[in-house]
Amino acid sequence: MVIKELKKKCYSKLSGLYPITEIDSFFFILMDDCFNLKRVDIALQLNEKIQDYNRFLTLIDQLADKKPIQYLIGKTSFFGLDFKVNNSVLIPRPETEELAAWIINDTDNKKEIRILDIGTGSGCIAISLANELKQALVSALDISNKALIIAKENASLNNVNISFIEDNILNSTTIFQNKFDVIVSNPPYVRKLEKVEMDDNVLNNEPHLALFVSNDNPLLFYSAIADFALKNLHAKGKLYFEINQYLGNETVQLLKNKGFKNIILKKDIFNNNRMIRASI
Repeated sequence: MVIKELKKKCYSKLSGLYPITEIDSFFFILMDDCFNLKRVDIALQLNEKIQDYNRFLTLIDQLADKKPIQYLIGKTSFFGLDFKVNNSVLIPRPETEELAAWIINDTDNKKEIRILDIGTGSGCIAISLANELKQALVSALDISNKALIIAKENASLNNVNISFIEDNILNSTTIFQNKFDVIVSNPPYVRKLEKVEMDDNVLNNEPHLALFVSNDNPLLFYSAIADFALKNLHAKGKLYFEINQYLGNETVQLLKNKGFKNIILKKDIFNNNRMIRASI
């Protein structure tokens, strides 16, 4: 089968299921992953014959079943770095890149600081911070052993040193000898009532443990992490959160009630309330 026939099969199978721009992206990602062919190669070789294309067609079928392409090829990119992903971890989002960038822009790269990422998942935040802030001592915590296996692989892949901790932040038993300058978290924050807004490829594939909270106590993790931060941040330390866009004011008020100061609520690239910074 020649390349242009593979392209036709891809577009025919996925048409109506995804926007055309997304199908374009899928096609080029899969051609690269399956055959190591870049866009320029494809443009110049549309009539080139491909011998072993069964995996390519299988992946197209899985995309038609709304499987995330990042899980299908086992990797994604975040903050310019490569990350392994599987269904034990959330797929990193562009909004979370903005959170990492905010911390980096706030931080003096010439000064040694201690950073803790709570609910690290794939390790995308912790690893990106360690890569950009060369003087930082970065730790990362998660309740999931399977997630930590992936995070450790990603730290090795990106040549950074991270101290990984398996613990439940809602009932933490870890005692830290030194306080932190920065604590960051992208905890579960999607209320179960918001499931109706979610795409099937997220709802049916990504780990619910890392996504959902109850409708009646949606700020459970924010409250626990804020209490933890009060005990484990330096006097001038900062707490950063990614948040539920619908609960920005409520999250700000929670932090105020606990005594945090200089609270900033920030919008993401989609103009949704998405990030908070606070100090003690």
